[in-house]
Formats: sequence, structure tokens, C-alpha cells
Amino acid sequence: MYFKQFFNEQLAQYSYLVGCQKTGEAIVIDPLRDITPYIEAAEKEGLRITHVTETHIHADFASGIREVINMGTQSYVSGHGGLDWTYQDIEADIIHEGDVIKVGNVKLEVMHTPGHTPESISFLLYDNGMDVPMSLFTGDFIFVGDVGRPDLLEEAAGIKDTTEIGARQMFQSLKKVNDLPDFIQIWPGHGAGSACGKSLGAVPMTTLGYERTNGWAFQIEEEDAFIKALTSDQPEPPYYFAEMKRMNRDGVALMHHNIVTPVETLTEQAIDLRAKETYANNMSEGINVPYNKKFLSFAGWYLDYSRPLQLIGELDEVQEAAHDLKMIGFDDVHTYVNVVDGTAYQTIEPEAFKQLNKDDINILDVRTKKEWDEGHFDGAVHVHYGKLQQASIPFAKDEEIYVHCQSGVRSAIAMSILENEGYTNLINVNGGYAAVK
Repeated sequence: MYFKQFFNEQLAQYSYLVGCQKTGEAIVIDPLRDITPYIEAAEKEGLRITHVTETHIHADFASGIREVINMGTQSYVSGHGGLDWTYQDIEADIIHEGDVIKVGNVKLEVMHTPGHTPESISFLLYDNGMDVPMSLFTGDFIFVGDVGRPDLLEEAAGIKDTTEIGARQMFQSLKKVNDLPDFIQIWPGHGAGSACGKSLGAVPMTTLGYERTNGWAFQIEEEDAFIKALTSDQPEPPYYFAEMKRMNRDGVALMHHNIVTPVETLTEQAIDLRAKETYANNMSEGINVPYNKKFLSFAGWYLDYSRPLQLIGELDEVQEAAHDLKMIGFDDVHTYVNVVDGTAYQTIEPEAFKQLNKDDINILDVRTKKEWDEGHFDGAVHVHYGKLQQASIPFAKDEEIYVHCQSGVRSAIAMSILENEGYTNLINVNGGYAAVK
């Protein structure tokens, strides 16, 4: 048997290629839209990608299942979940609990494991006719040190009263693995940095035995206590999650590779890819989301999928960012600007900020709710950095406002948003709350 795990750092997402070396067949599990890495890996091993499947309708990235189907492969999707969350217009076999996918001498047995979503399935992996499985592909069911959040249908897709139902389903799904041996390897759909859970580990896999002993979700035996723990302190999902749920259910368009070309002026929504220090000294009319491994998780808060997007930055980063945006289904990026002639914004160093009387100044805290709840300045106004464009901020646009996050990264994004909203007297607190509390 051939096995390879793929990790996308931007999305903290895992996908898999499993093959039978005797027959030359292979299956891709939970593919991203750019299927080049799977094709290259298969060809290197003398395999043909003949099958494709996925564990659920994803909320955080655009599925590549239709890209693989377009290669002429046999495809399989979950038949669970009800009418609202059944795949639409897809050429695939519908699979249910107990069904088996055979890929040469390798087989995958379907387990229905709802909780994260109603249609979620996992796959028990058997090699070469063995009666005992060796691994479980869990998607967003079991992570390293965590389990999938049950609230995205409600929080991201707007389907009311589904969070508690999902949490109770997750409680029952965890019981379904009780009879599996401790040595079962768990290969999850995400790692640390994903918003699909609240405490995902950074290592690429775990075992069922380790999670039974150490995973918090396996330690809670009372259902209501489990539900309370599972639904509390989940990170706020970026706004683009709602678009992904709909897009992946209804069908992601096939991906096209295009070159982003330079223009002289901005005419559309824009994201500035430059480092925050560069932007601070030379502001543009774009939202400053520096191109790094957190790019998609930050940019996903601000994308309007009904409008084209322009980028600001150097050619290499622009092309990479445009490619990455396709991984969350945003294709309408065709132009960029690489010359900016702007002014600097104000900053204040931690020691100087500490000397200020906090009762006499306006403070805007752009951290998450969890961070705010753990400690904040009395009298500060809290608005999540991703929600600034929709929020009502109780300060006049010409008032002096001190803006901070936890470390200084997100407040720099906030500064760019507020500057472009017309606020004229902003001061970014360097180092954030961690440096001045």
C-alpha cells in the first residue's frame, strides 16, 4: 500500500493519497482545488488516480473533488445529512454507513460520524485483505487533541438551532469508535491553526488510544457537560466560511490558472500584501493583509465574492496570493498595483502607552471575544478585527483612537480598514495588549 499525507499551511488542511501498488490504483481523500500535488505524487510512484472521495461538505476551503472527477475518476460522497446538506449536481456514487470503497487491494469502510456536520463520514482503512483496520480518516470528526466544532451550520451557514443537535451527534459519534482498537491511527482533516476546532494539535496524526487517554472530548462522560464544553470558546468563523458551505454543496467551478497583470490604479476592493511595517509608512487604499501563512485566515474576513479583487504588492507574492485565494473559491483576481504613494500612520510604543491615563483616551480593542474576556482595559470598546466593516464604532471619525490587538498584527489590519473608512486620528499600539497590560 502507498500512503501520503499532504498539508496546506495556509488552511491548516490535510488531504491524502492512498494507493495499491499491485494494481496501480489510487484514491484522493479531501482534495484541495489545486490537484497538481496529488497527480505528481501518484505519477512518481507509478500510480493512477482512479478514485476520489471526501469526508463532508467543507466550510473552510473550496473542495477539489470535482477537479479530480474531471480526470475521469470514480467518485464517492456522503448520502447522509438530509436534503439541505446533500451534494447538488455531482457525478458521484452516494455512500452510507457500512459501504466499502475498493482501490485495488486496499479498502475504505464508511462510518457515519455526524457532529461537525450532519453528513460527515469517516473511513476505516484496511490493507491487503486484512480483517482489522489500521487507520481511520476522520475529516473534521476527530482531530489531534480535539474534535470538530458543531456550530458552523448555524454560525456560518445561518441554519438555526443546529448547534446543539450537532453537539449531541458528536457525543454519539465518539461512542461509535469505542470498539476500535487503541492502535488505530487517526489521520485528521486539519491541524493547528484551523478554525474548525478550538484546540487542534500541531502534529500530523494521533492514535485512538492516545486520544482516549489524553483528548479532552473523550474524558467527559455526561452528555450535557460534553455539549457545554464543545460549544464554548470556539473561535469566530471567518465570513468566507458561509460562502464555502454553499459553494461546496452546490458545486465549485473548475479552476483556471491565470496571470495577474499590473495596472496603475485601484478600481475595486483591494488587499495590500505588503508587510505591516511597510504599510505603516506608506498606506494604500487596500486592506493590509500581509502575505504569510495566515493570509487566507485573515483575508477571508473581508472578501466580497460578488466583486473583483485587486492586490497590492510585488509580482511573485501577488501570483502566489491569487493562487491561494482560489483555494477558498475566490477566482476574480486579475490585476494588481505595485506602486504606492501614501502617508504613514501614527504608532505608539508600549512604554509610552503605559504612561497614559486610560480613562482619558479612546481605546479600540480588536481582539477575539475569548481574548477580551480574559482581560481588557476598562472603558475600551471591543470590535473583532474581522467585523470592523460591519460594526458601529462609537467614536467620531476625527477623534483620537488608540487601536490594539494582542501582539500588534491584527491591529495593523484594523488600522488599514479604519483609515479607508475615513478615520483620521488613529494610533496603533505597537506590541498590542501583551506588551502593555
